[in-house]
Amino acid sequence: MKVGAPKEVYLGERRVAITPSSAVQMQKLGHECIIETGAGLAAGFSDEAYKEAGVKVLKSAAALWKASDIVIKVRDPIKAEQKFFRDNQTLISFLNPADNEELLKLAAKKGTNVIAMEMVPRISRAQKMDALSSMANIAGYRAIIEAGNNFGRFFTGQITAAGKIPPAKVLVVGAGVAGLAAIGTATSLGAIVRAFDVRPEVAEQIESLGAEFLFLDFDDNQGGAETGGYASPSSPEFRDKQLSLFLKQASDIDIVITTALIPNHEAPELWTKEMVERMKPGSVIIDLAAEKGGNCKLTVPDERIVTENGVIIVGYIDFPSRMANQASTLYSTNIRHMIADL
Repeated sequence: MKVGAPKEVYLGERRVAITPSSAVQMQKLGHECIIETGAGLAAGFSDEAYKEAGVKVLKSAAALWKASDIVIKVRDPIKAEQKFFRDNQTLISFLNPADNEELLKLAAKKGTNVIAMEMVPRISRAQKMDALSSMANIAGYRAIIEAGNNFGRFFTGQITAAGKIPPAKVLVVGAGVAGLAAIGTATSLGAIVRAFDVRPEVAEQIESLGAEFLFLDFDDNQGGAETGGYASPSSPEFRDKQLSLFLKQASDIDIVITTALIPNHEAPELWTKEMVERMKPGSVIIDLAAEKGGNCKLTVPDERIVTENGVIIVGYIDFPSRMANQASTLYSTNIRHMIADL
């Protein structure tokens, strides 16, 4: 089969679906690899590197879509790309199928097979294809780097000749893949880290990374995790207790990382305007749920804002893309395993 990766056209997207090293592995499976010229430049992969790996470089997206039996992408195709759909072709990409009915209907009409990478089940035997987890891992790590870039102090505490510097206090809301990556990164930098999740079964994972699990004493059974390991929606009573807990933490916390998302739902609001107002000037909120509306009431998707009381809220939606080389390497490996199992 001919496997082709076009250049991503989504504004600000720097990832690429195939790297020179993953192309070598796919060729060992018997596939021919094709890439559009310049597709890997933003991720640090030159056309020459692809050519050295035996990848054919084509000059245009149209030529690539026409030549490829399997087209692999990062972002779902825009309308200008959808016109390239053809019979018996397979597209593998993040597709957001729940909100992309028009794209699915067009693919069905043109006879194009589509595989949505976000629909890979979170089960043990599919871990090698779990691109959502790969990208969430990067997002959680990068969230702490972005927080450090915006925070005016060290993460670790220090005692110097000039005086004592207290460690930063970090709260991570949601201990899925992104949350655990953020916890591990923050603790490694010396911060005091607290974390909350509606699934009490993740307490051991949080504590194993050196963070404190904020336990919420509540009699109502929240159901823990739904199928696939995601948190289930909370009852109104549980949510009230949860917000009360966060409100008490707000004045003591320097950095908040929010990661709470439930598939096919808008991001739940977990950090209210009142909580932001209680935070100290210079505190930082990194909202990893910004693309789905945000966990913080004041988040503006894809923007960095400073509130009237001096709290910095970062709502960037491209965290994995900000580490394009690493993200492309992991994503292309997920794609390669997917193709191997077709």
